Amino acid sequence: MVTPHPSIGLLGWLPIIALCAVAAGCSSLGTKPDADQAQAVLPMPETKVRTAVIQVLQEEGYLVSQGEEGGAVLTTGYRQEIDSPSDWMLRRRFGTGRSRVNVTLAPEGESATRLTIQVIYEGKDGLFESWKAYPAPLPQSAANQLRLVKNALGLL
Repeated sequence: MVTPHPSIGLLGWLPIIALCAVAAGCSSLGTKPDADQAQAVLPMPETKVRTAVIQVLQEEGYLVSQGEEGGAVLTTGYRQEIDSPSDWMLRRRFGTGRSRVNVTLAPEGESATRLTIQVIYEGKDGLFESWKAYPAPLPQSAANQLRLVKNALGLL
């Protein structure tokens, strides 16, 4: 057991304990919300699946960027859910939602590709609220994105 220095009373240790507690609270990692996820093995080469995924995401309003892992990961920025210049006040005052997508492509042989789609959806209720994780609405859901990719590939 650690004994306090005799010249420092209990009140002398309180600021040190408070500082340690604050530092420990600030250094912890926040938990990442569970994202909506869908996965499938498609009977198409990776290049065709990649092209279809990029096309579908761009048509849905996402800007797609290639990942660092040799292009196996595609990521998007947040999709603009409300697109009118005059709707800024509506978004700020009454809230809105935003979504982004992470896609992982893994070849399964020469003629098949494992596709994993992950949708992160966040929303807020007003001007002074912070973004919170919510379940993705049907149009932005991972299952719907997978359906759109399969449709673009002619698999449905």
